[in-house]
Amino acid sequence: MAVPPVRRRRRASLVAVAAVFLAPALISLIVLRLAPAAVALWESLFRESFLRGGTVFVGFENYADLFGNADFNNALLVTLVFSAIVNPLQIAVSFLLAVLYTRKAAGAKVWRSLVVLPIAVPPAVSAVVWSVIYRPDGLGNSFLDLLGLPAQPFLTSPQQSLASIMVLLSWIGVGYWMLFLIAGINDVPNELYEAASIDGASAWRKLWSVTFPLVRRPLAFVLVADTVSNFLIFAPVQILTKGGPSGSSNLLMYDIYTRAYTLGDLSKAQAEVIILVILTLAVVALQFRLLRSSDAA
Repeated sequence: MAVPPVRRRRRASLVAVAAVFLAPALISLIVLRLAPAAVALWESLFRESFLRGGTVFVGFENYADLFGNADFNNALLVTLVFSAIVNPLQIAVSFLLAVLYTRKAAGAKVWRSLVVLPIAVPPAVSAVVWSVIYRPDGLGNSFLDLLGLPAQPFLTSPQQSLASIMVLLSWIGVGYWMLFLIAGINDVPNELYEAASIDGASAWRKLWSVTFPLVRRPLAFVLVADTVSNFLIFAPVQILTKGGPSGSSNLLMYDIYTRAYTLGDLSKAQAEVIILVILTLAVVALQFRLLRSSDAA
């Protein structure tokens, strides 16, 4: 059936209005994200030539050299271990705090404000604060001394440096992700909880069968955003450990910085950026697939 001219003109007008409103975001996306990514991909296929001068096309040799480099492989492994631990940890703590702080309990708003407070502090400032806490004579070891426990070399131990950074990042991020989950939990209709209570469901049963399924979308957003954020961590590593000791906290973002600005190997740094982007997209796509499978089930 043919669309009437009046409806066609109205639809075209709506499309034009939508294009005007979307234009700034689309232009910013192209200029600030897609164009730099395309440039990085192109430049990763070249290498500086001291014999010929300038750069020469080498194809995927920069990528092959990276995967044959022990420092890069260590950074890749550290990043995967870091992401596998810190993402579920932060999401689980954020979800539990969101459930706790949506209960009608005395002082809940005060405790919620204290958890959210670190969001107002820039990550670099938080890293400086925690560098003082982690000092041998800092607040961390003073607290352990009160408990009768021995002092710990938080940032100078290869076994503790990555965990110390995870604690710092969780202190910064948990309150932020909790806010999204609180909004999702508050949208769950009270009638469902009342019906569950009439059926004699326990608090755990309500959490598992009512709350958790209905906040799956906010959880999916938080999981993906948290994963991307943690793949791009740089300032805390640069301030606290500089990737050490012995490369134990050398995440890919810091390795890219070192390769580009300390070693001066921009071509391989660009190749490493592309690998980090591909790794991030692969993990996010896997998360989407798992969440979609859960929805289908």
